[in-house]
Amino acid sequence: MAVDDQCKLKFLELKAKRNYRFIVFKIENQRVTVEKLGNPEESYDDFAASLPSDKCRYAVYDFDFTTDENVQKSKIFFIAWAPDTSRVRDKMVYASSKDRFKRELDGIQVELQATDPSEMSIDIVKSRAI
Repeated sequence: MAVDDQCKLKFLELKAKRNYRFIVFKIENQRVTVEKLGNPEESYDDFAASLPSDKCRYAVYDFDFTTDENVQKSKIFFIAWAPDTSRVRDKMVYASSKDRFKRELDGIQVELQATDPSEMSIDIVKSRAI
């Protein structure tokens, strides 16, 4: 599985410059490519809505939150999206290449595996971030 250079480049921009709130990646023709970039102003709901309901995707999300001590923090989530309604072959391709792709993105802090929107609700993301 090849990884498009844009994947690493855009991820570095998200991590270092905070140019994006999220990035959605897809696999096509044995290659991981950038499908969508989320503006810094976009919300978690915008991000969740950008994931297709019947196709697998990888995504990174820059989650800002405030700790119990009232400290502003941010964590970068890697989300492996594999809805139950997606094709079995797609799930296998995404599952088998996930770890290799994730290694290309240096700076992932939390990983989340989701098969339906309830498994990646904002409450779950908050609980995993703290």
